[in-house]
Amino acid sequence: MRRRALFSAALLAGLAACGKDAGEKSSEKVTFGYIADFNGASLLAVANDQKLWAKQGLEVSAKVFTNGPLQVTAMQAGDLDYGYIGPGAAWLPASGKAKIISLNSLGNADRVIGQAGITDLSQLKGKKVGVPEGTSGDMILTLALKKAGLTNADIKRTPMDAATIVTAFGAGQIDAAGFWYPAIATIKTKKPDLVELAKDSDFADTMAFPTAFISRNEVAADRTTKVVQVLREAMDYRAAHPDETVKLVAALNKQSEDAVRADAANSQMLDSKTLDGYTADGTITKWLTAMGEYFVGAGKLTANPDPSTYYTGEGFKK
Repeated sequence: MRRRALFSAALLAGLAACGKDAGEKSSEKVTFGYIADFNGASLLAVANDQKLWAKQGLEVSAKVFTNGPLQVTAMQAGDLDYGYIGPGAAWLPASGKAKIISLNSLGNADRVIGQAGITDLSQLKGKKVGVPEGTSGDMILTLALKKAGLTNADIKRTPMDAATIVTAFGAGQIDAAGFWYPAIATIKTKKPDLVELAKDSDFADTMAFPTAFISRNEVAADRTTKVVQVLREAMDYRAAHPDETVKLVAALNKQSEDAVRADAANSQMLDSKTLDGYTADGTITKWLTAMGEYFVGAGKLTANPDPSTYYTGEGFKK
């Protein structure tokens, strides 16, 4: 009996080995952060639907966040491998806390909004203004104040998370906010007469507002290569199938297709060929350098680093 048991065990082991030789491969597990809007969720939705993760031998656990800085915090704690950030959080990889592995889109979703009756940025002086620290809402507010000849010292700057801004503005507890769509659309259901005082495109002549995907510094390069390939294929699908992508995002985020389509209209989506060209001709380096100068002036960075120290553009092209 003992000899028979040993033979059976050996036979099973041999069959298992044959199965692996026949093409089986274990999946590599990664954690992936996103924000539940079109910019932050569209590539994830496509990759899930088109089974692009499995194609690269990856098994992904997706985690939703409300902003980029929270994802970088999770990376610093070792709880997240990859994530998505808006332009306002780009100072975090620039400061060495993560790597930008791919750009995603050029945003125009950020606004400075005011309660009805506030018609000009200069009227924000002395007003209570909500802002999510270190985000694109922070960025648009700082740029807008400078344009109006004001500084943060001229307003009652009130740090708030995104959900609190929606509630506080809707209840009239704050006079204005540095914020973004689609959350502003939610506020408009209660405050349809809110005023948009500034938007990203107001500063297009000096600043681009790219959104990006980032990695934890300690993630292995070969794993990042696989994730980048997923992102490349997903963004090309998104470019070729915009309507299908809207449907996928609506299903993922449990939103209406109309709401997702309106959100998507606030940004210019980028595809892999465009990004390859922008990497090769230095356009992305110029964008990141300009943003770095802004972050130095805003006190987020002490010096403006060379983008090559935190943007792995050549890896994206390969």
